[in-house]
Amino acid sequence: MSRAALRLLACALGAALLAWPQPPAAKPAAQPDVILRAMKDEIDRSRALRVVSIDPPYYIEYSLDEAENISASATLGALLQAHRIRFRIPRIQVRVGDYKFDNTNYIGADFYSGTRYEVDRFPLDNSYAVLRNHLWLATDTAFKAAVDALARKRAALKNVTLTEQLPDFYKAAPVQLIENLGAARFNETLWRGRVRSLAAVFAGYPKVIDSLADFTAAHGAQYLLNSEGAAVREPASMMFFRIRAVSQAPDGMMLRDALVFHSHDFNQMPGHAELERGARQVAENLTALARAPRAEAYTGPVLFEGAAAAQLFAEVLGRNLAVPRRPVMPAGRPIPFRASELEGRLGSRILPEWMDVLDDPSQEQWRGRPLFGHYRIDLEGVIPVPLVLVEKGVLKGFLLTRQPVKGFEMSNGRARLPGSFGAKAAAVGNLFVRASQAVAAADLKKKLVDLCRERNKPFGLIVRKMDFPSSASLDEVRTLLTGMAQSGGSAHPVSVPVLVYRVDPDGTEELVRGLRFRALTTRSLKDIIAASQESFVFDFLDNGAPFALMGVGSFVAECSVIAPSVLIDDLELETMQEELTKPPIVPPPLLSGPGAQPGKS
Repeated sequence: MSRAALRLLACALGAALLAWPQPPAAKPAAQPDVILRAMKDEIDRSRALRVVSIDPPYYIEYSLDEAENISASATLGALLQAHRIRFRIPRIQVRVGDYKFDNTNYIGADFYSGTRYEVDRFPLDNSYAVLRNHLWLATDTAFKAAVDALARKRAALKNVTLTEQLPDFYKAAPVQLIENLGAARFNETLWRGRVRSLAAVFAGYPKVIDSLADFTAAHGAQYLLNSEGAAVREPASMMFFRIRAVSQAPDGMMLRDALVFHSHDFNQMPGHAELERGARQVAENLTALARAPRAEAYTGPVLFEGAAAAQLFAEVLGRNLAVPRRPVMPAGRPIPFRASELEGRLGSRILPEWMDVLDDPSQEQWRGRPLFGHYRIDLEGVIPVPLVLVEKGVLKGFLLTRQPVKGFEMSNGRARLPGSFGAKAAAVGNLFVRASQAVAAADLKKKLVDLCRERNKPFGLIVRKMDFPSSASLDEVRTLLTGMAQSGGSAHPVSVPVLVYRVDPDGTEELVRGLRFRALTTRSLKDIIAASQESFVFDFLDNGAPFALMGVGSFVAECSVIAPSVLIDDLELETMQEELTKPPIVPPPLLSGPGAQPGKS
């Protein structure tokens, strides 16, 4: 999970009541624990490396995520798996050259084909000698890879003309953040029973053909030490509970819905009653979608209500506020590169004049509700500060890491994920979208109906939920991306809407299915014509994958978006034309009623 970007892994059975073992007692910064001491001593030795005819390292970074993970999943009341694992995931980076020009920001920066050592598994015991040995071998591999990449980067630049040569790395003031690592208690018996009980809810909904409830709870720490003098040891905990389900319409269209609950504090997770309401809502959504008619293609005003609006800003705006840098590529061998839609638009209007956007990871709560996107320090050892990104509709800044971007001179502490080409990737923390001109929620719907009437449109659309992060399978995502590309959609496709309602001129609503957006981009946000007085909080795990696909990637960043409902003047939605799977010929077995005992093992 990604205050330390802790990995969401799980294996092996757990105990009924788990009390994670107390890590080594906290010591003053001058006397760090054995992990930090091994890191410091090996960095001090490695930074002094001098090899004839080879560029010496100018920057070395050791980071380590350690955690104890407990997870379980169930379907229809039956436990599928229950795992427990303790792990340590190291990340070693060596930069050769200097801050102005080094081995990163090159297409081959992440690849090395030379001699490697088997050091992927970091020692779980706090043995100083073993830790030093592991760090030595890992540093040797990273050093060789860096030297090789720098040589190939220099060769590539002999045949490439650059319009502007930015530095490859920003300097940063070293931060000392050494915190105590307390133990955490987690009632595994309670949550195993809870996951089975909530999975059994779907047995009473015959339209749901597949379902899954699962949880992951992790407690551990983030370590970071670099050759500039930064030293970080910070506790990190996170838990999520996911509810996912699939239905199928009579015409074969696959339908899905999901709900995820998150918290940094195990004791602040929702209780059984709230989780059950969430599970039943997912089941009822799918039951209604299976009976809903297929929608017609539509062009016109669209109202994003509640969570859907926050999801819209998270995906369309939040992810584009991170501007990755184009790597150096050999002449004549370009690679696909996904740039931000906002690249080159600094100082341009991207929202209405009455809207502002602020990212503030320092806020721990909003109106009494804990914010999932709170973090104290990023993956590069930089403390984030409140950041105005959009002011009166005008783009004022980006989410920055220590990789230089044109127009900026330092990181603002937004390195949240491992990135490409030797860099870290940026992500939002707590993204606040604010509207100085706002109306009541009922007035938004009235305005939608009035617009449709003025334009002689037979109906309008309200979106109340998006499939973001997506619960789809990899095959479904590939099919969706292919269909969007063939229809001439955006280079940055947006998740499909899950709950879409057709609104007639008299205000009557009807749930419809089978729509996806066409050309919904950051430029569409300039067409927001109204926003609600009430704001909504949406928590999610970002992993950098398309649609933030659930379960993909080894590292995640915890994020929150707080935004009002919005009415967008003109959007295009098209019907999905992919081949449909025929429904099962044989009816499902009896899952509820006389003779069925869901939840019994």
